[in-house]
Amino acid sequence: MDIVGFLKSQFICHLLICYIFIVSGLIINSIQLFTLILWPINKQLFRRINCRLAYCISSQMVMLLEWWSGTDCTLYTDPESYHKYGKENAIVILNHNFEIDFLCGWNFCERFGVLGSSKVLAKKELSYMPIIGWMWYFLEIVFCKRKWEEDRKTVVQKLLNLRDYPENFWFLIHCEGTRFTEQKHQISMQVAKAKGLPKLKYHLLPRTKGFAVTVQCLRNVVSAVYDSTLNFRNNENPTLLGVLNGKKYHADLYLVHCLHTQLPVERFSTQTSFHKLHENKDAFQEEYYRTGTYPAVPIIPPRRPWTLLNWLFWALLLLYPLFKLLINMINSGSSLTLASFAFVIIIASVGVRWMIGVTEINKGSTYGNNDNKQKQK
Repeated sequence: MDIVGFLKSQFICHLLICYIFIVSGLIINSIQLFTLILWPINKQLFRRINCRLAYCISSQMVMLLEWWSGTDCTLYTDPESYHKYGKENAIVILNHNFEIDFLCGWNFCERFGVLGSSKVLAKKELSYMPIIGWMWYFLEIVFCKRKWEEDRKTVVQKLLNLRDYPENFWFLIHCEGTRFTEQKHQISMQVAKAKGLPKLKYHLLPRTKGFAVTVQCLRNVVSAVYDSTLNFRNNENPTLLGVLNGKKYHADLYLVHCLHTQLPVERFSTQTSFHKLHENKDAFQEEYYRTGTYPAVPIIPPRRPWTLLNWLFWALLLLYPLFKLLINMINSGSSLTLASFAFVIIIASVGVRWMIGVTEINKGSTYGNNDNKQKQK
């Protein structure tokens, strides 16, 4: 076995990667906290600084996908639209079928220079998660409780706050509301049947309100909607744990640039018209499974070095004191000290496994199960 393969298979590598991510993330979160003093003085400076700080966190995840696992990411799109990506504000509709679809979305944000400023519509619980959740708070991410009666006022206000955002951004949104599973799909299609809507094969019933409000609040700020469909070649089932293990995947993203300049909210303000969009996405999925490609030109956006350089910076900064501390502990010969260090390692490994578990499909939320059951009643 070669040295690289040996190291990737070792648990210690997982801990070192996660140690760098956790410690650097908490340091950056602390810096973000201090930037709050800038908000009443210069809001736009606060935003620009936090875009860079957020990049230092999210780019470490992208580094694992791009450099550590070496995953290939191919974009299928219209060449005439390609030059616009990253140079305009956009709402990006994503399908939600894979454990790392969020990471692939981040990867394409990175390749077009909008990773640090990218936005999402996220569930409220994530705002309490250290590092990622706290980073999102300072990025003015829109959090919701998934109860529209309670969410509407907050979501509208948060979206309106983005109208004067100083950086180009992509607003990533999963219109299906939750990750695809067979159980959720079965329940979702029962609701579709009750509403007289055609059955979808590869998607859940899309939720119209969040998307329509997002388009309406960001009208004349967002100049386009990107309808994207993600798949992996050869029936790959990618996982975050697989990426951490250095496993290489092959991602294909079909991106349609639509609704340029004027965004007609009315077109997608009803369940029927928005459902039609997902019928088209279903057709794209069907063609991909049949032919292994999308009806567009394949383009591989160039991989930028900044994610790797950022990770190397934090690795050099944080690994030296860790190794020095470990050597001092071993030299001390204290059983209590060594036991304390082992306890910290165990806690760290449990924490890492919990963070990975958040992305696993079989441990996803019950949002698509319980909520749709209530709608049927």
